[in-house]
Amino acid sequence: MRTLAFVNQKGGTGKTTLAACLAVAARDAGERVFLIDMDPQKSLIKWGYRRGDKDLPVETVSPAKLPTVLAALARGNINLVIIDTPATDSPAADAAMACADLTLIPARPTVFDIWSSEMTRGKLKTLGKDFAFILAQCSPMPESARVRDGAAALEAMGMLLQPFVCARVDYQEAAREGMGTTEIDPNGKAAEEMRQLWSSVKRRFTRLKQAEKSTKRAA
Repeated sequence: MRTLAFVNQKGGTGKTTLAACLAVAARDAGERVFLIDMDPQKSLIKWGYRRGDKDLPVETVSPAKLPTVLAALARGNINLVIIDTPATDSPAADAAMACADLTLIPARPTVFDIWSSEMTRGKLKTLGKDFAFILAQCSPMPESARVRDGAAALEAMGMLLQPFVCARVDYQEAAREGMGTTEIDPNGKAAEEMRQLWSSVKRRFTRLKQAEKSTKRAA
């Protein structure tokens, strides 16, 4: 089982929307997914209620109970857990980062988001945990200078996953309907972004597994 967390201390980066849409894309690809909502606003829980899908469960978990819940899920038939966290420097975010195999840091292409991302990155480096950035809510214009500048800043701090996630109506429609973008419009650009993002995450997990095997052989 692999655990993926969405963390950034700055609000408005689209963590919950990305978590929900990526979960659907991963399930479409054959993963058995469990969602954990650690945000007091419970937006992901509300999305799950609207969806009403027993095959894609969403539960709230406290920071203290997170390791125990993950251990129990690992003994079952779940192979991917996605955790949504609050947009604050909180025990929930700390617990998620400590437990996750990979933490994704969504950031908009603005200087404030870049600064906020540095704080999250610093904590993850102290923990010795793997992480990657996602540039989110980008302009759909391919030559946007702000997107290029944001990408350069995030690449300088660490791995930046592809693709850039653009500000598209399908993300909001999917959130409102308890769906993913691959369901709202399977042939749309937002759906393709989520499929590509899941492919990027899966490749990252594969590299982590290979690194773990190398470490075990060296020991």
